[in-house]
Amino acid sequence: MKTKNHSNLKLLEEKNNFYKKLLFQSPDLIFEFTFTNEGTIFFPFLSKSVITHFDLTPEEKDKPALEILKSKIVPEDFITFMSTIYESKKRLKNWVHEFRAVLPLRGLRWYKGIATVELEDNGDVNFYGKIIDISEYKEQEIRLKLSEERYLFALEASSEGIWDLDVKTKKVFYSSQSMKMLGFVAIDTIDSIEMWSNRVHPDDKRKHLNDILLHFNNVTPYYENEQRVLKKSGEYIWILSRGKIIERDSNNKPLRVIGTHTDISSQKEKEENLLRTLQIVEEQNSRLLNFAHIVSHNLRSHSGNIQMLLNIIDDDNSLENLSENHAYLRSSSNALTQTIDHLKELVEIQTVLVNKKENLNLNEYLAKTLDILADEICKNKVTINNTISKNETLTYNPAYLESILLNFTTNAIRYSHPDREPIISYSITTNKDTKILKITDNGLGINLERHGKKLFGMYKTFHNHKDSRGIGLFITKNQIEAMGGSVSVKSEVGVGTTFNICFNE
Repeated sequence: MKTKNHSNLKLLEEKNNFYKKLLFQSPDLIFEFTFTNEGTIFFPFLSKSVITHFDLTPEEKDKPALEILKSKIVPEDFITFMSTIYESKKRLKNWVHEFRAVLPLRGLRWYKGIATVELEDNGDVNFYGKIIDISEYKEQEIRLKLSEERYLFALEASSEGIWDLDVKTKKVFYSSQSMKMLGFVAIDTIDSIEMWSNRVHPDDKRKHLNDILLHFNNVTPYYENEQRVLKKSGEYIWILSRGKIIERDSNNKPLRVIGTHTDISSQKEKEENLLRTLQIVEEQNSRLLNFAHIVSHNLRSHSGNIQMLLNIIDDDNSLENLSENHAYLRSSSNALTQTIDHLKELVEIQTVLVNKKENLNLNEYLAKTLDILADEICKNKVTINNTISKNETLTYNPAYLESILLNFTTNAIRYSHPDREPIISYSITTNKDTKILKITDNGLGINLERHGKKLFGMYKTFHNHKDSRGIGLFITKNQIEAMGGSVSVKSEVGVGTTFNICFNE
């Protein structure tokens, strides 16, 4: 019996030696690490690959395990390394830990240790495991982390937001910058596609959706759309939204779309300012052409008449004809003087008086106008309806305000309907920085389809009236526009006319 047991033990020992030889020749970095009951540590077994990989000399192999570890592991990692060993020993839990080591030939390397922990009958604790060189993985991880940090830095530094649409789920990743644009907390958010599309201005929605469909259907190489989007505060901002499909299914249906959001509000404001400037330039050019037309046509006409009369006087200087021609000459001279006065007034509107502004009480100026026209109002039995507040004020040029009220009121009386008593109404509304004065009458009205484009032209008349000169509306419009305002008209023949005068406050 004893011989048999001895034989079995010998067989087991031979097998154990055989396995050790196999493990010793294994390319894997295999080790056995023992933590004795007395507190000492040593390596009962190290595979040949461990000795070779870590450049262990014969002298180093004979040194205590703690000294070997300390000589190889980076000092900053050594304390953590040992604390994980003690923790696994204490809890008898498998050991997994990453650390760095500095080797004579390989330099700095990253490793991952994995070991099974077992408690022996004598109180010793054994660690059976292997070491994996993870340097390449770690370098890749570090590069990826650096790349991600650079990307995040670029994203935070950029004014553009990022969005990523999952077409199937209709869920969208909105970057912190996109959320910040809308006035929300600047954090990355995943929400429904409606979160954004429901905020698009109603007037921009159709084009916004159409541009997306054009790209989804491969009509356009990418999606691009300018849209007004509602912020949390309730105001709209202009956003340039771009995107491109990066993934499609087997049926060529889009699966994923990535894009950017860019706040272009300031750019849009500049464009609007430029358009306003161009409009002003066009209006100035139009006035200049009109001015040139008056100078070339009207002055030439007057001077031609005077020249013709002088020639007649030279040819026939009889007393009878001389008296008659003198009257014609006087009339032509007066007409020339009047035209020159109109031109002078037009030049003054654009230059001299434009900078003179005061805080004016609108009702006081309207009362002054009605006093001036009191006889006409009484004679024509005009009813005045005034709903303007007593405290309503305008920052405006006094002479222009007098002229505007006088011209529009005079016209309302002059072109009243013969079959009814005239009614003139005055009211005012405020819209942000603009005040709109509305002057309405129940007079003859104007055919705007026929005369609308030339309504405010110089020397243009649309009714047969002995006092019509066609200069009032032209001068008044120039005064209003010189102060940065505008005037519009609504009229119906036989019903009446409404003028809306916008004062830019």
